[in-house]
Amino acid sequence: MNNPLHAVDLYCLTSEEHSLGRSNVAVVQAMLDAGVKLVQYREKYKHAGEKLRECELIREMTRKAGALFLVNDDVAVAQAVDADGVHVGQDDLPVPVVRRLLGPGKIIGLSTHSPEQARAAVEAGADYIGVGPIYATRTKKDVCAPVGLEYLEWVAANLTIPFVVIGGIKEHNIAEVKRRGAGCVAMITEIVGHEDIAGQIRTLRNRMHSTFQEIGS
Repeated sequence: MNNPLHAVDLYCLTSEEHSLGRSNVAVVQAMLDAGVKLVQYREKYKHAGEKLRECELIREMTRKAGALFLVNDDVAVAQAVDADGVHVGQDDLPVPVVRRLLGPGKIIGLSTHSPEQARAAVEAGADYIGVGPIYATRTKKDVCAPVGLEYLEWVAANLTIPFVVIGGIKEHNIAEVKRRGAGCVAMITEIVGHEDIAGQIRTLRNRMHSTFQEIGS
């Protein structure tokens, strides 16, 4: 099966506390208007009912826009809104269990922080892996230490599974991350915390495109 993650360049996540007072729904609409093709709903500290209501709206928005919609951690909410998949961490439900719950047609991503975890994710049947945090980040409260660019280079050289690079990636260092092998970049505050979300997405994509041009020249 052709993995749809291969065609995704910007992997956008919600974070209402960093969104300048805007709702997740408003932020996601701005992302979709800018042509984003994947949105992950990531709100770890909201009540289940509020998460469900927001995800129901975002599911309809992403469906109309032809974008993928993933839910962070919460398999039940993902099932309830018929999300395209779930992203889990090392301490969440194991990938085979999530697969049994969601079925074979859904996308499952797993965060990894080392080559050993990456290999285990592939063996467990993950559809893609998260690689990071590349740089220090304050967005996630229980984040591990940065894994650095060396782990990114290892993944790019040794795995064929799609991977998403995350953690402290900003406009000023996205070119370096691309040069080290990243094809898909996840960004949170650099997008949701910008006053002009659509304009920022265009800027980031231009920098990514320029990086490809430099590599090919």
